[in-house]
Amino acid sequence: VEHRKHGDMQMRVANISAHGFMVDDGAQLARGDRVIIRLPVIGRIEAYVIWTRDKRAGFQFERILRQSDFEAMIDELQPNPRLRRSR
Repeated sequence: VEHRKHGDMQMRVANISAHGFMVDDGAQLARGDRVIIRLPVIGRIEAYVIWTRDKRAGFQFERILRQSDFEAMIDELQPNPRLRRSR
């Protein structure tokens, strides 16, 4: 992700949906922080920290991802082709 204050940051996305995502290594983030994340298929998209707890942080995308784009991104992120859902 790109952060205005911290610059480029490597973060581990623990959970993702069409509305946002959660990282489990976001201790340096605060509620209201803005980042730009680079995702496969989607590209660059802005997200805002909406909650923090311990080292975790939850983000909301600036817009909801289209279902078809979200599914294509998940397919690309799944390393095992046999585990990809057939559509």
